[in-house]
Amino acid sequence: MFGPTRVRKTAAVVTSAAAAAATVLLGAPSAAAAPQPIVGGTTTTTTTYPFVMQITDASQNQFCGGTLVSATKVVTAAHCMAGESTSSVRVVGGRTYLNGTNGTVSKVSKIWVNPDYTDATNGDDVAVLTLSTAMPYTKASYVSSADTSVYAAGATARILGWGTTSENGSSSNQLRTATVPIVADASCKSSYGSDFVQTDMVCAGYSTGGTDTCQGDSGGPLLIGGVLAGITSWGEGCAEAGYPGVYTRLTTFSNLVTAQITS
Repeated sequence: MFGPTRVRKTAAVVTSAAAAAATVLLGAPSAAAAPQPIVGGTTTTTTTYPFVMQITDASQNQFCGGTLVSATKVVTAAHCMAGESTSSVRVVGGRTYLNGTNGTVSKVSKIWVNPDYTDATNGDDVAVLTLSTAMPYTKASYVSSADTSVYAAGATARILGWGTTSENGSSSNQLRTATVPIVADASCKSSYGSDFVQTDMVCAGYSTGGTDTCQGDSGGPLLIGGVLAGITSWGEGCAEAGYPGVYTRLTTFSNLVTAQITS
């Protein structure tokens, strides 16, 4: 059906620091839709959302997002770590602007990727980074394995990131945010067919499109009631009608994440 080019990791750092600034998307879909700025969101700050982290290459070029869940642990998407090593990744906290120099920069001492992960469209899209330097910022709470009711259709979810502001656009220099409704599993299944793995994924977005995460937002948080409930994973294009964003259903992996945080 569809290939893994719909993951929302920026094409950038996979090749070089120079490419990290490029505006070309990784396998951009051929759809003609041209959504507007996260897409359809507003600017915000890391003061308001102190747990939102930039994941960058060694030169601090951002390519994914993450969520601080303890002083030294960051939850992100497994596909963000494809081809990466502890020496190639940095985590930046407290920096609202991509071109800023403030905040805290940490090396990564350990990358844990869900051992069942093969591809975002097959599910299991979760990773945990262990930081060499503790982050002095407020951490996010995350769902437990019993909190499955948070994904009720229509529930309001918040998305955050520095990703591209249109399918073929450039990244936002400032952190952006938007709210989107949780989509019923049956509706998401109708959109994505067998690519939607209900146990591992949850969809969020409007049926008419217009508001969504996009390339570069991968790994960032989906918050429900202020609690980390999902991880930006993949989608068909960005903000396209009938194709909501797909997020890792964190309740399924909460126990695995807890084991990494306490390790």
